[in-house]
Amino acid sequence: MNFLRRIGPDPHEGGFKTAAADGCPDILELDDGDFAVIGMDITAAAKSRLFAVPGAGCGADETIVRVPRRTLVLAKRDIPDSL
Repeated sequence: MNFLRRIGPDPHEGGFKTAAADGCPDILELDDGDFAVIGMDITAAAKSRLFAVPGAGCGADETIVRVPRRTLVLAKRDIPDSL
């Protein structure tokens, strides 16, 4: 697995400060076409609330990650429209 590129701008571009303690939220494209997300792990707080979303679940090998709206909206221009 290798990272090809960041999706969206550098989270600190323009001097922007992020809420994360030691890093920053980020979206990265992998060499197989999938994406990796860096964000705050909210699994413990969110997992029990998934019942409100029909069909949603979080497996034993998964985590729920919070990504700030700003990060995803700014990344939109870099996300492909089709497979």
